[in-house]
Amino acid sequence: MIHLPQDFAIRMQDMLQEAYPAFLLSYEQENYQALRVNTLKGTADAFLKLAPFPDLKKIPWEEQGFYYERSSQPGKHPLHEAGAYYIQEPSAMAPAAYMEAKPGERILDLCAAPGGKTTQLASYMQNEGLLVCNEIHPARAKILSENVERMGIRNALVTNETPQHLSELFDGYFDRVLADAPCSGEGMFRKNEEACGEWSLENVRLCAARQDEILDCADRMLRQGGRLVYSTCTFAPAENEGSIARFMERHPEYRILEIPKYDGMSSGVPDWAYYGEQDHSGSGIFDTAQLTRTIRLFPHLIKGEGHYLAVLEKQGGDWDGYRNFPVHGIQKGISVKEVKEFEQFQKETLAIDLVKGQEDCLLRFGDQLYLMPKDMPSINKLKVLRAGLHLGTLKKNRFEPSHALALALKKEDVQRSAELEDAATARAYLNGMTWNYNGEKGWHLITYQGYSIGWGKLAGQVMKNHYPKGLRK
Repeated sequence: MIHLPQDFAIRMQDMLQEAYPAFLLSYEQENYQALRVNTLKGTADAFLKLAPFPDLKKIPWEEQGFYYERSSQPGKHPLHEAGAYYIQEPSAMAPAAYMEAKPGERILDLCAAPGGKTTQLASYMQNEGLLVCNEIHPARAKILSENVERMGIRNALVTNETPQHLSELFDGYFDRVLADAPCSGEGMFRKNEEACGEWSLENVRLCAARQDEILDCADRMLRQGGRLVYSTCTFAPAENEGSIARFMERHPEYRILEIPKYDGMSSGVPDWAYYGEQDHSGSGIFDTAQLTRTIRLFPHLIKGEGHYLAVLEKQGGDWDGYRNFPVHGIQKGISVKEVKEFEQFQKETLAIDLVKGQEDCLLRFGDQLYLMPKDMPSINKLKVLRAGLHLGTLKKNRFEPSHALALALKKEDVQRSAELEDAATARAYLNGMTWNYNGEKGWHLITYQGYSIGWGKLAGQVMKNHYPKGLRK
């Protein structure tokens, strides 16, 4: 039995009243586990036909999401390393689903690590448009960048910045902003019991104040007519209905959208907007009844952990397609003709033209080469971990493709590929195996069950393993 903090238990009992015993009972049950199929690599139907995991069951609010049995251990399967799916808590799939991201848009995931919602948004965008994913903590930003790579995302700009600094550079720039704000984490107590020991009423207050700042930054970066999705993984009213109520008082140009709810989802509670605030009389600008349009997810009502989300739309005029420019303009790149080594690699190895229709789209950092998203903002004065798709390394008179490029390609995108015949062989490859192979010399895309998993280079009938040593099991 999880030992819940006393002050938390008292508050939850006051909030839930007769539903509290059922809520408390949920902590005696195991948390639900789920994965989300990566549609950048293939369809859910194709995945389900070959999935080695029994009894996958659909998640209602995410078309590509599935519950799995605890015994399946999908994190240890080679398809995980191929980026065929992302292991993600079921409730955590809801905020990005309500973003309704579309190909070609400019989208910001403001508090993005470790990357579940970022990779979910990317799957909706299908590598078209710009996805800026930001994380303020350097170590977590690195994990975010690694997950972007594993999932084969081409159009992401991964940054390590404060929301305040980003808002100075991207005024009115984004079509949609997701603010999955840092919170007191109450909704994760069942999944992560250590979070109970880190909880306090003071931390709830600190989180609520920080969320106000994050939401104000998100507002500044969103264009008129744009969509803002706010979410937390906590039950605290001050961080949920309270955060939205305070935001709507500061920004009356927004409206809370009425969105469909799935079985087990609860409405936000207007009476919780100023829960515990003795002297708050309200400004009269915001009608708290609108909070019933927000959504709460409780673990005793759904198959998932505790979450809250609100979908807001920024009013202020009819949007005619105009978006603001970033402060430092568009990043200037170089053309493929300026990097002969890559041009030759593409001609000899690929069956597609990665730079077709994108002139001057390459970005060079020393000997590292990237393919930028179209019209990527200037990275001047930005801490950047990933500026689009990392193509590889320019070496003397040759080009060595990156692992990121392998994971972003499909079998039909290359001239040569080699399929690993079973899971044991795939695991051996992930451990650094070389093997005898008959075929045309040069770079081969290594695949398992049709999913790209890395590079191999054939020389003298020996397939040399180019799976990164730092990732080997």
